[in-house]
Amino acid sequence: MTQNASIQQLGHLLNIICPMHAVLDHTGHIVHAGASTNKLLRTEDATGARFLEIFELKRPRRVSTMQELCAIDGVKLHLQLRAAPRTELKGVLVPLGDTPAFGPAGGAIVNLSFGISVLEAVKDFSLTSADFAVTDLAVEMLYLVEAKSAVMEASRKLNLRLQGAKIAAEEQAFTDTLTGLGNRRAMDQVLSRLMETEQDFALMHLDLDYFKAVNDNMGHAAGDHVLQRVAELMVAETRGDDTIIRAGGDEFVLVFARLINQERVSEIANRLISRLEEPILFNGRECRISASIGTTISGNYKMPALEQMMDDADVALYAAKRRGRGQHVLFDPSLRGGDSVVTMHQAR
Repeated sequence: MTQNASIQQLGHLLNIICPMHAVLDHTGHIVHAGASTNKLLRTEDATGARFLEIFELKRPRRVSTMQELCAIDGVKLHLQLRAAPRTELKGVLVPLGDTPAFGPAGGAIVNLSFGISVLEAVKDFSLTSADFAVTDLAVEMLYLVEAKSAVMEASRKLNLRLQGAKIAAEEQAFTDTLTGLGNRRAMDQVLSRLMETEQDFALMHLDLDYFKAVNDNMGHAAGDHVLQRVAELMVAETRGDDTIIRAGGDEFVLVFARLINQERVSEIANRLISRLEEPILFNGRECRISASIGTTISGNYKMPALEQMMDDADVALYAAKRRGRGQHVLFDPSLRGGDSVVTMHQAR
C-alpha cells in the first residue's frame, strides 16, 4: 500500500471516530484534515499547511517544532486559531511512530474534538451534529441548542401572530366596518387625549341631508354606497392627521387638532358641503344629498369640557338644519335662546 493510500485509509477511520482532527507528518505539516477541521479553517482542504502556523499553542508554552510537539503526547493542548474569530480549542496529540504511512520519520494525530464551545461553533462555523463523533457529548449539546433554537423560533412566530391579531382586533374595535372610518370608541379616545394634553382643536358635527330619501327610494345598498363615498370625499378634503368618525347612521364627527381659526374652519366646512352636494352614482342612478355642519372650537372656552363641546356642536348643527340645510354654523351662545334647539328628527 502506498503512503497516500495509507493516509487516506487512516483519514477515513478518523473521520468516523473524531471528525475534527488533523494528521501531521514529521515536519508538522498537515497531510490530512477532517471535514470538521476544514470547516474551522474555512477551507476545502487544509493539506500542506503547517499546524503551528494555523493554531497557536497557548499551553503548554514554548513549543515551536514537531519534535517538541510530539514530546508532549497525551497532554491536553490549549489551542487558538490564529485567524479571526480566534476561536479557542482543546485537543490532544498522539505520535504515530514508525508506521507504513510515515515510515521511521513518524507523524502524529491531533484530535480537536474536545472542548470547543458548541454555541461558538454553531455561530461562527455553522457546525452540526455531523461534525462531531457520534459518541461526543457535543452532539447531545447540539441537539439541545437546535431544539432550543427551534422552540424560540416557534415562540417568536407565535408572538408575532398574536401581536398581529391583537393589533387587528384593536383596529377593528375602533373602526366602522362599512366606511373604514373611526367609530365612537375611537372618537372618545381622540378627544380625551386632546383634552388631557390641552391641545386646541375644532370639533365638527356633520349630518347628511336627504339621506333618508336615498334609503327609502333606492334601498339600503344605495345608502351604504353613499356612506362609503361620503367617507372617501371627507378623507380627501381633510389632512392626514385629522380624525373623521362615523358617529352612527349618517352622522359624522370631524376633529381638527391645532385648528382654531374660525375662517379656516368655515372654509373647510363649506368645501365639504360643496363636495357632498355633487351627485353620487349608484347603478346608473343619481343619489343626491347634502350636509349640515355645526362646529365649536376649544379656544372659545375658558375650561373646555368634552360633553359641553359635543352638545354645543349639536346645537350649531341643529341651527344649520333649521336655516335650510346644506349650511355650516359656528356655535355661539346665542343659539341656545328660544326655539333654536330642535330635534334631529324634526330638522331632517
